[in-house]
Amino acid sequence: MSERRETEEQEVKEGEGQNTETTPQPGESTAEQPPEDDGEPRSDGGQVKLESWTAGEFKEAETQADVNDDTEQLEEPQKTPGDGKCTDAVETVEEAETQTDLPDDAERLREHQRKDNVGNSTATVKVLLVPEGHVMTVAFAIGLSIEELKRHLASELRVPAEVLQLSLDGRAVEEERSLMELGVRPHGSTRMEMSSTDPTVHPLRPLRPPEQDNMPDVITVRVQTDEGVFQEVVVEIERPRQQKAFLGGYRHRLTGTEYRNAAVQTLPKRRPDGGVVVFSRDTQTAELTRQAQQCPVNASTQTTRGGCYVSHLKDKLVVPGNYITADEHHARRLRAVIRLQSFVRRWLARRQVEALRRDRDRRLAWLEMQERRRTEEKEEQLRDRRQRWRNPQRREDFNLLYHALEKWRLEAEQRINSSLRGAERKAALCSLLERETQLIATIGRHRIAAQESNYDQAVRRLLDKSAAPHQWAAADGRLIQMETQHTLRARQLRDLYNNQNQTTTDQDQRLQVLMTLKHTVKEHTCQLTRDIVDLIDREVDLMTRGVKAANLAGLRERISTLFLQYIKTPAFNPEVARLLKVPQNPSQLKDGMFFCRGCHRYLQFADFSPSASARLSGRCRDCAGLDNIARSRHDVSCYRNILRRLRDDELRLNRDAKIPVLLQAEDVRYLVEVVWASRSALNGSRDLYSLVFVRWDRRRDFSPWNCILLSKEETSAHMEVEDVHKVYEATFIRGIEHKHTLARRHFSQFSVMDEYLDSKLATAPGNQRVSKPVTMATGEHATDITPALAH
Repeated sequence: MSERRETEEQEVKEGEGQNTETTPQPGESTAEQPPEDDGEPRSDGGQVKLESWTAGEFKEAETQADVNDDTEQLEEPQKTPGDGKCTDAVETVEEAETQTDLPDDAERLREHQRKDNVGNSTATVKVLLVPEGHVMTVAFAIGLSIEELKRHLASELRVPAEVLQLSLDGRAVEEERSLMELGVRPHGSTRMEMSSTDPTVHPLRPLRPPEQDNMPDVITVRVQTDEGVFQEVVVEIERPRQQKAFLGGYRHRLTGTEYRNAAVQTLPKRRPDGGVVVFSRDTQTAELTRQAQQCPVNASTQTTRGGCYVSHLKDKLVVPGNYITADEHHARRLRAVIRLQSFVRRWLARRQVEALRRDRDRRLAWLEMQERRRTEEKEEQLRDRRQRWRNPQRREDFNLLYHALEKWRLEAEQRINSSLRGAERKAALCSLLERETQLIATIGRHRIAAQESNYDQAVRRLLDKSAAPHQWAAADGRLIQMETQHTLRARQLRDLYNNQNQTTTDQDQRLQVLMTLKHTVKEHTCQLTRDIVDLIDREVDLMTRGVKAANLAGLRERISTLFLQYIKTPAFNPEVARLLKVPQNPSQLKDGMFFCRGCHRYLQFADFSPSASARLSGRCRDCAGLDNIARSRHDVSCYRNILRRLRDDELRLNRDAKIPVLLQAEDVRYLVEVVWASRSALNGSRDLYSLVFVRWDRRRDFSPWNCILLSKEETSAHMEVEDVHKVYEATFIRGIEHKHTLARRHFSQFSVMDEYLDSKLATAPGNQRVSKPVTMATGEHATDITPALAH
């Protein structure tokens, strides 16, 4: 009987152990709030975190789910037939309950279950980090204590829980109290302040800035728990600590858009349990057995005996050697391995040293090539400067001569003032003035000769442009040329003009050219053509009388001049109309015309030198050049080279850059001399042939307030700087920013020009961007920015 009674008591205990309701622990899911369908576990305080489950966590959650299911079934106990022992035990329990006060116990049981369900309900807790002002939002069970909330927040902020201090409405909250005791209702919200008792060592900073993410911290998900029954669950969003792994993808060949494979952070659907235990010690344990084996080959030996003789001539005396223990064997192998490793390491070290030596040689060769290139570039500029001194052809060349003359005069005047006094000084200054006058006259004669030569080249260039066929690039890159009747007419007139200007001694050939010219101009009747015909008849008459060719030079020059005027008339040569500076339509003259205060003439915008810092200067190019010769005598050739280098570098970085194109040589001169004091910002070099402008912050486009003047040796190192505030000192940065402020104030009109050019490009036909930016120098594009300058 005692054994049977012990067996029954054990079975009842096992049944009670299987059906006993488990008290939910912090972080576990309860029957009132089931977990979501995706199988994600809850962390401390009932928060739902989007992270992967381990095998142990998944098994524990499954076991807990089974316990919860059993708990729900135990709310209405039923008798299980077929088990007499369990039935007797249940009847015994029912009899014991019948003898007690059944209504009071049931009421207390339901009240206890209701409190447990309410305590496991979640609420939204907004925590304000003091003094940073950041707000953290978490979902927490209202039945848990403030101490558990502090531990959860400490793990999120990665600080010790002892340094955290929570307060509600300005009063500190006790750690043993729960959110429900503080008046927080289920699915409600509250706001607390949290500070650190040691802000120096453990400051409160959020792990991610709030501006990096627009997702909410807590969302409410509506979950279907039963057919037609829905329940709202508060879910906290947890951000990943790192970027998702790259799982491959592909790229569009035409557009270049990249498409990447998607990644998920949820586990695949779990297979149903088949009832077979797959985790067993037997399948993971290897059993070792010991078994003897017989050699498959038999062997025998023969020795000398009676009736049998075995020769000993080939016998060998075997002497046992030294016995090698296992430690000695392994030690010898270790020494051999170490020796092999030493040779391998020596070989690897030699390879690394040779690679470093090759890199050093390449680096030295590159530096030498860069230095040689910079030296050759400077020598080329100096050779070009000397060549312009010897053979001046352009206006800039004569400005260089006048600049050198002014520099020589100042040096000579300073030498005279420092060494002579009284009458000797006055005589020396008079001699210096006479010498300066002679040099100015010499430069003037060279200028007149150059103007004559340049006039012939300009006329020839004008005729070649008018006779050239129309060209444009096709879609496949080929250059297409088209001849029109106007281009053929311009080519005929050009050839006739060249034949008329040729010097020939053959009278018949000259007469043939004159007759062709006469018939060509007689196609149109006007005063100009009648004058040309009269001059041709006069030359033919003089040639028939035997007048020498030298005496006819003036007459032929008049014929050439009138015929050139005939060619420049659009009525006789329509193709030349697009090359003339003065438009033939009088209505177009009222636009783009400005008054010169120097020569008191109305001229086109192309005859002026606009400045990017203000409006027009009020004087045309000729007046400005005459004033430069007479007084200032500046030379901007060095600044023009700096500007050319700047434009090439910026167009290589940004094809649509407009500010480098808007800059002129005078603007670069102002930047170099006034803003940057004609020296490098780093080493103070004053060699204008080695100074260049580069971007101050390479991530932004070039502008006068985003540039720095450096030598050519320093540009490569500066362009590698990612953040200038981390490389340069604060004093140096403040000096650069001061120079940028001066440049921004002087070049304030650049913003107006930039906006005007953007609007012009946006309203262009077909909304196509021009391949060559609009320039401010000369030509037909010069009038495009006139409204911006007049603004």
